Amino acid sequence: MNTHAPNIRPVIRQLDEAAINRIAAGEVVERPASAVKELVENAIDAGARRISIDVADGGKTLIRVTDDGCGIAADDLPLALSRHATSKIDGSDLLNIHTFGFRGEALPSLGAVGRLTIASRVPGAEAAEISVSGGTTGPVKPAALNAGTVITLRDLFYATPARLKFLRTDRAEAQAITDVIKRLAMAEPYVRFELRDVSNDPRRVFCVEAEIGDPMVALRARLSNVLGAEFAENSIAIDTVREGLHLTGYAALPTYSRGAAVAQFLYVNGRPVKDKLLIGALRAAYFDFLSRDRHPAAALFIDCDPELVDVNVHPAKSEVRFRDPGLARGLIVSGLRHALAEAGHRASTTVAGATLGAMRPEQVEPRVYQMDRPSLGPRATSGFAEMNAAFSGQVVEPVYESEAAPEDLPLGVARGQVHENYIVAQTQTGMVIVDQHAAHERLVYEKLKHQMAENGVAAQALLIPEIVSLSSAECARLMDVAEDLSRLGLGIEPFGGDAIAVRETPAILGEVNAKAMIHDILDELADLGSSQSVQARIEAILSRVACHGSIRSGRRMRGEEMNALLREMEATPHSGQCNHGRPTYVELKLADIERLFGRT
Repeated sequence: MNTHAPNIRPVIRQLDEAAINRIAAGEVVERPASAVKELVENAIDAGARRISIDVADGGKTLIRVTDDGCGIAADDLPLALSRHATSKIDGSDLLNIHTFGFRGEALPSLGAVGRLTIASRVPGAEAAEISVSGGTTGPVKPAALNAGTVITLRDLFYATPARLKFLRTDRAEAQAITDVIKRLAMAEPYVRFELRDVSNDPRRVFCVEAEIGDPMVALRARLSNVLGAEFAENSIAIDTVREGLHLTGYAALPTYSRGAAVAQFLYVNGRPVKDKLLIGALRAAYFDFLSRDRHPAAALFIDCDPELVDVNVHPAKSEVRFRDPGLARGLIVSGLRHALAEAGHRASTTVAGATLGAMRPEQVEPRVYQMDRPSLGPRATSGFAEMNAAFSGQVVEPVYESEAAPEDLPLGVARGQVHENYIVAQTQTGMVIVDQHAAHERLVYEKLKHQMAENGVAAQALLIPEIVSLSSAECARLMDVAEDLSRLGLGIEPFGGDAIAVRETPAILGEVNAKAMIHDILDELADLGSSQSVQARIEAILSRVACHGSIRSGRRMRGEEMNALLREMEATPHSGQCNHGRPTYVELKLADIERLFGRT
């Protein structure tokens, strides 16, 4: 509500430098983690190969970043604390940016809201330092430093006490700092990072050594150290190029999914970003393999000519804008789907780990001896010949294909079927247990999708086109993807300035609520920049058809049928997980089985 008196004209004033810097700090430095991010990115831009970060009380009372970079000359220290003073660009071309920072706002903003000290030394010169407190800059003084730069920030937001009230607990702020360092560490595998908490009880929070070797090998090693060995073991390498954009990184198998989108790391030219377009592309690449409550895990890097992407669209530089957004999205979707297809029947090793964990007995009750056990009734004395009908099983003689040795068969050779639902196969290094219904359902589903891709989606024309009223902006957004929707059997045309006419719908869906479908598509376009709504509905129908057309649980299979199913799984992409992202088989290594029985 406007509180100005109606007859009083507001006066335009020129703000002083201190107020300008405090306002800029509100955009650039949201919390201690933001300050750490800016300072560490400066160290990386300076060519540092060893970066250490000390924080106290969640970064509220102390943040110290030490690096071995090129340093700042003593004469340049006062200029470094001036707004929009930077060594990274000359201002002539704001699209040709090769560094993290380029605005020259971070240091003066930090000095405006905290007590900042910069000590630095360039090769061949003496070290010097300068301090600024609440926007007041002191003189340049000699310092003791061998090389590089040490930036110390104390009492963050002391000059703007109101901001302190919006900070979270020390633990939460410290966790945010750790997350920032981990994101930057993944982008720079050849740099050593160390994070220490020097509060009351100093301790090392995070440390990774600099990696060596080929970039993809170094990246995999760094991801293993940051995200864990399980991610590295259950991810596939991505390396693809399209029209000037180069996509690299590692994406986890669908069976290694997460309950929330906490393991999705996206980078553009080495810069960590949280961009709706890229996140939507990642979800689109996996949407056919995961249920809606599961999320993929991936660390993806897009590298391109800086002129193909604008990084100057967000105060914290966490969002970017591609010159051709469709190209970036298509690169991620096609690159990931191609890599997942090449993974074939491979499933996450964590599935086997969970299985073995469930098998290990837990001694939670005192041991009961035989004479103390109550009788189990007739079943306790019945032999295998009198086994209850509910316990069904059969053993088959192994059948080896004449042209393939057992060691050449990844899923092995069928040795039996238990409970008329699970196939037990012997491999060269252990055993495999296959859910026959889930596996065959995926095989049928992939066949149906292949047939649909070859023959197209049949469309049914509406006798009376359905008119859907929309805003002009929504109409324009929808018509931009009209060609893609047409390939899926949904035919739309403009109908005046603020409406569209739905003339065709996918025949496989039967009778549909066209208006609701259109609004669902628009919601996805607004949220993610793309829509999978129609395709998801079509493939949901195919999934149900595959479910009804697959081998049912409870069917007894012959040995040759079981082996044929195993061979088809080996030859079919994505057969390692069912249509909902659950594994279709579990592989247990012989060494793990022997460990269960204490044989090792």
